[in-house]
Amino acid sequence: MPPRIAIHQYFHYSRPITAQLGAVKTTAKQIPLCLRPVPRRSITSDEKPLPEAQKGTAGPNQEQLPHVSEEAAATAQVTGEGGPELEQGTPVEEVNISVLKRDDKAHENAPKVMQEGFKTSSPKGSRLYSTSSRRKAQEMMDPVSSSVEGEPPMMDPISSSIRGQGHVFGLPKLPLPSKLHLKHRYDPIVHQVTNLLMRNGKLSAAQRNMAMILERLRTAAPPSTNPQRPLLPGAPPTTHLPLNPVLYLTLAIDSVAPLMRIRSQKGAAGGGVALQIPVPLGLRQRRRIAVKWILDAVSKRRSKGSGRSMFPNKVADELISIVEGKSSVWERRGGVHRLGVNARANLSYSNARRR
Repeated sequence: MPPRIAIHQYFHYSRPITAQLGAVKTTAKQIPLCLRPVPRRSITSDEKPLPEAQKGTAGPNQEQLPHVSEEAAATAQVTGEGGPELEQGTPVEEVNISVLKRDDKAHENAPKVMQEGFKTSSPKGSRLYSTSSRRKAQEMMDPVSSSVEGEPPMMDPISSSIRGQGHVFGLPKLPLPSKLHLKHRYDPIVHQVTNLLMRNGKLSAAQRNMAMILERLRTAAPPSTNPQRPLLPGAPPTTHLPLNPVLYLTLAIDSVAPLMRIRSQKGAAGGGVALQIPVPLGLRQRRRIAVKWILDAVSKRRSKGSGRSMFPNKVADELISIVEGKSSVWERRGGVHRLGVNARANLSYSNARRR
């Protein structure tokens, strides 16, 4: 059998253990905020009333800074400059005045500028301030009524008719000219040449090339003329052409543009023989043929450089050579005119056939 344990011995000799708790020292930092005592200010208690100010002196809480306008007026008096416009105010000031009217003590301690606002009586529904923008608008609409009595009205370079309408600048006259349209903002010849330069519907690339051509004509040296191949009558001196690249382009194209084209007509003289008949051309037709001839001559030129500026520079060089009388386009124009002069006798046959 296992040995027996005398449990009563442990209970007999065991002593009760008493826990002696000492006084726990706590600091203010260990006390939570919700349990800390709220300190009371002795000055606000009933035992110690507020100190009263002596007669003729301001109390401890009654010294106030001057109003912004008063400070500005004092500064202007020292510097000798004009002070602020006290007529102008803000909607906040209007609200403050209405609030101060209800409190007598606040009324007495208010700045002088606000106290003067109490004395001025204003009708209901009106504000105590007037902005400069409203004054200017009134002067523009009616300068006579807005002027001070006894003084002449203010003179302004804007006409009275425009003032009456309320517009600083006059309205455009109707109907609007066709050049003000977005699609017709360029010169007609620039628009036509740009469309002829366009390939595969890439209008932006054609416009970029047109801009490079005009820039090349503007920055190039003035061309020298050839007496055997004169330009259009009434043209300005060649030294003035780089100043106006659009005129430079127009003069070069119109100078080589043919006046007629040769049309072959079968059976005009009877039988199956075809006759060459000269036909006059309009302005856009003449320019279209001239641009085609110029582009053909550009394709035969040697390339200079590379990149996007290669093609427009070649076109600009061809235009310069046209003005100088060195381009092969002059010979092409002369051949068409000679053929038209020789074939002018065939006009009688074409007119007889029409009848």
